[in-house]
Amino acid sequence: MRDVLVTAMVFGALPFVFKRPWIGVLLWTWISYMNPHRLTWGFAFSFPFAMIVAIVTITAFLFSREKKEMPWTRETVLLLIFICWMLFTTFLAWYPELAWAEWNRAWKIQLFVMLTAILINDRQKLDWLIWVIVASLGFYGIKGGIFTLGSGGGYHVMGPAGSFIGGNNELALALIMTIPLMWYLRSQAQNRWIRNGLAVSTVLTAIAAIGSQSRGALLAILAMGFFLWLKSRHKMATGVLMILVVGVLAVNLPQSWYDRMDTIRNYQEDGSVQGRLNAWHTAFNVASDRLIGGGFNMFQPPTFSQYAPDPYNVHDAHSIYFEVLGELGFIGLTLFLLMWLFVWFKAGRVITACRDHPENKWAADLAAMAQVSLVGYAVGGAFLGLAYFDLPYHIMIMIVLAAKFTGVAPKTQQAPLASGPSVPPHPSSRWGQRAWQRK
Repeated sequence: MRDVLVTAMVFGALPFVFKRPWIGVLLWTWISYMNPHRLTWGFAFSFPFAMIVAIVTITAFLFSREKKEMPWTRETVLLLIFICWMLFTTFLAWYPELAWAEWNRAWKIQLFVMLTAILINDRQKLDWLIWVIVASLGFYGIKGGIFTLGSGGGYHVMGPAGSFIGGNNELALALIMTIPLMWYLRSQAQNRWIRNGLAVSTVLTAIAAIGSQSRGALLAILAMGFFLWLKSRHKMATGVLMILVVGVLAVNLPQSWYDRMDTIRNYQEDGSVQGRLNAWHTAFNVASDRLIGGGFNMFQPPTFSQYAPDPYNVHDAHSIYFEVLGELGFIGLTLFLLMWLFVWFKAGRVITACRDHPENKWAADLAAMAQVSLVGYAVGGAFLGLAYFDLPYHIMIMIVLAAKFTGVAPKTQQAPLASGPSVPPHPSSRWGQRAWQRK
């Protein structure tokens, strides 16, 4: 029954994609994050839904008469250079078969990131994109939060099998990055039931992230939570919800959870941590010896036998920084870090330019929550290998588009917002609703 339902939903949406290619971006995003086919047990489990949606979307995009404009900013230019560098290192990778398999996944993700930047060309479509991401990942957050409370926190919360977020660690980081986006939607919602539903979803998603028993996720959610409170417009409500989450978890989590988290202090005695440290040393040694790194999936036994302090402790990097360093070298890591630094500054400029303009307040809220998500990614990513995961790149595009829609100019130019609103108010904002009613 699930197989038929998922198939009917995907194929039923395809005719709309032909007419409006941006719907294809939303459909692909839903499949990419939620992986609904992985919740089935029959033919749909391995059916190439994403490929079919991609073909239809790209075809519709090529034949569409809509204006096709890529927002070329220093962030998106750096992203393009980073993609080209990934391709270049793949040609010279140590393990070509494994490297090309990873590149095959990476370029498809980046292609749709670029299509997102082109086809999501107004605020309403941007809000739809955020809703799809939140609903897709929030599904696992709500389900995982209920499961954690019902099971007493004694089991790991896992993601969909065979996906980027299949493991407990990976799912936890994705959920942590989703929480600020939930909070953004809550700040924009006018319906009381939607606001309350998003507040409950936020609490359950936070519980699910902690219930994953990921130590990296614990550090990430602490950092993210602090910045969420700092950036929130309603610090009292945010603080109350955080206290509620802590209180619920303190009562429900078993001693085994506390014992596992306590290993953060005694990392010298933890085999998993020592394996990561060994992989980090290996990545640094490879990058020091080879300017372009070892290529995708270079964390293999022959690499460790030559470059690792302990050649027998073969372990994946489990860090976005050392993953990029080992696979793409110091040049790749520089591009990666510079790209996110520019994204952070872009978000800061959007906040500064828009926070005092009621018609563009939404962009300031989105940029602030995007920064909170990136804090979670930066901290949690230090212990998890999700350097090529879709979500941070989608957040980058959200910031770029928010700046575009509100007319936020580069730092070297005078901000156009100083003389008044640059775009019509969106009907979902409080100011916008009053303005539209007057019309």
